[in-house]
Amino acid sequence: MKLHEYQSKELLARFGVPVPQGDVTSDPSEAKKIAEKLGGNVVVKAQVLMGGRGKAGGVKLFTNSDDAAAFAKDLIGKRLVSNQNPTGMIVEKILVAETVDIAKEFYVAILLDRNIQKSIVMLSAEGGMEIEEVAEHNPDAIIKLAIDPAYGLCDYELRKAVTDAKIPKEARNQMISMIKNLVKAYEAADAEMVEINPCALTPDGKLIAADAKVSIDDNSLFRHKDYQATSSDSAEDPIEAEANRRGIAYVKLGGQIGIIGNGAGLVMQSLDEITAAGGTPANFLDVGGGAQAERVKSCVELILMDPEVKGLFINIFGGITRVDEVAKGVLAAFEQLDTTIPVVARIEGTAVEEGRKILAGSRIIPASTVQEGAKMIVDLAKAS
Repeated sequence: MKLHEYQSKELLARFGVPVPQGDVTSDPSEAKKIAEKLGGNVVVKAQVLMGGRGKAGGVKLFTNSDDAAAFAKDLIGKRLVSNQNPTGMIVEKILVAETVDIAKEFYVAILLDRNIQKSIVMLSAEGGMEIEEVAEHNPDAIIKLAIDPAYGLCDYELRKAVTDAKIPKEARNQMISMIKNLVKAYEAADAEMVEINPCALTPDGKLIAADAKVSIDDNSLFRHKDYQATSSDSAEDPIEAEANRRGIAYVKLGGQIGIIGNGAGLVMQSLDEITAAGGTPANFLDVGGGAQAERVKSCVELILMDPEVKGLFINIFGGITRVDEVAKGVLAAFEQLDTTIPVVARIEGTAVEEGRKILAGSRIIPASTVQEGAKMIVDLAKAS
């Protein structure tokens, strides 16, 4: 689960990481009060979980509170669209924060490295740009330091890391202190990533988290009830956010063939077979075990929210899930939804004969195997 910038900064501030003063609001008049309190020199940032919000017009600097309030009024309720998120997201909240005078920019993060099965510190003197770009063009500029799960970080390791990263001498002690506090926040929040980019060194020699991103483990939300209310908004894609609200395991993949299956393994097989047949999967969607007709209907609705979907492949093997319930849900969905996309279903297992009788005579095209169904839906989608 990704946190908004204001939530990320609130978390870091609790653990002693310096962050710019500011506050979040959904009211333009409140935005003006916040800007006045901060002296008028502020930055207004849309609180949406999408890349490229600055280029999309969601971030702007101001020197007086009136202009900041006017921008806030226009921004709240606006749909921001970027190259990373062409469907866009509605701005419901904004962050009004003091501007940071930046002399130098660094990058620092704590994240999980699954290859070595440890959390690591990533540090670079080349902040202010995507770390992937730094890794591609100047990989030696990135220092990685593994965190021992039993003993944590030693001071001598941190001193070597900041020296190797070419952090200026006047900022090294502050950076060491910041990293220690970031690790505390990372562990306390059950985070998968805590990132500061840029980590700004001001002209007067102070280190501050000018921007922050935090992603926490979904499985730990029961320990973080203050984030549960916003968990459904943590997805960058609006369909994924809606799926989260409905309690459905859905991931958008950007292709043209929608996929519904029961069980992660069966869905993964479906993705592979669609790809092998020359198609591109639009999504991962696991309807879950014991799916009732209403839930299946909801899954179909989610997939059809994606305008790029040109066909739907349903792959169900009924164990706990009854095939007749799946069939009822699919029919109910297409009775209420205005769409003409082709649909192919491969169904086997519990109550399969009842399910086939329900689908008989409908627009749903049956397939006897997964491979046959995948080829059929890819061909039909291309033809349509």
